[in-house]
Amino acid sequence: MSLSRYVAAVTAAFAFSHAAFAADAKIPVVAAENFYGDVVQQLGGDRVDVTSILSNPDQDPHLFEASPKTARALQHASLVVYNGADYDPWMAKLLAASKGAKHTTIVAAELTGKKSGDNPHLWYDPATMPKVARAVNEVLVAADPAHKSAYDANLVKFLDSLKPVQAKAAELHDRYAGTPVTATEPVFGYMSDAIGLSMRNMRFQMAAMNDTEASASDIAAFERDLREKRVRVLIYNSQATEALTKRMLKLAQQSNVPTVSVTETEPAGNTYQTWMLSQLDALGAALAKGDASSTKAAAGVKGKTQ
Repeated sequence: MSLSRYVAAVTAAFAFSHAAFAADAKIPVVAAENFYGDVVQQLGGDRVDVTSILSNPDQDPHLFEASPKTARALQHASLVVYNGADYDPWMAKLLAASKGAKHTTIVAAELTGKKSGDNPHLWYDPATMPKVARAVNEVLVAADPAHKSAYDANLVKFLDSLKPVQAKAAELHDRYAGTPVTATEPVFGYMSDAIGLSMRNMRFQMAAMNDTEASASDIAAFERDLREKRVRVLIYNSQATEALTKRMLKLAQQSNVPTVSVTETEPAGNTYQTWMLSQLDALGAALAKGDASSTKAAAGVKGKTQ
């Protein structure tokens, strides 16, 4: 389904709620992940009441289990926003169980054409949030047409605020496209692709993400990349605390391979925009450090051969 048809379907589903909101009522929204909740809050302002379920940056989202409290929040939500692509399967189950409640849902995976088996970390794709924002805007306007001008202004403001993130990604692409890097999980994968980095050890990453054991050969290849500095940067998920992740991080530090921490949940005190930009800034600094280290090492080898 095209984006325009998807948004039209979502908007039509929400039409029943026009009369449901008094002039001073807020639209109740539940977001599975706090970065989607943050975007809804930026778009809806004081006209929305947003509850974000996954909001702890110290928690591994893959270990999350829905509670009765989560189910109760959904009972009162008019709009539900979640990721899909099997990242938050508990949300689909809860929605299916709350058949008596009237929800309109926005699923990022459906907006972006992703499905089960694809990399589910869609919020790191620069193309995702503009699509989510436009879909949310349509729903808010349908629910509360009296404030259309405010919602539209917030949408324009939000899309404009993404430009520094897009500019930073473009800058890194111009400088580092083709640079070999690796990661403990494919959390940053879509952004890495947008920058044009050459990502290594994908079988290891997918095993870590799916909570399965990486093969001995894949582990050895990962370790060799770090020991021999075949990669300029190691990107690691700081919310994952598996022993193997810690082992690779320690090896990178011992081998003087710069590391960059990324998270699956938006840290407190951040907006989606500042969160993305801070991680891109950290990546830029690490790539520059890795580039300088590689140049120095190459110069040392050249000196020894002369």
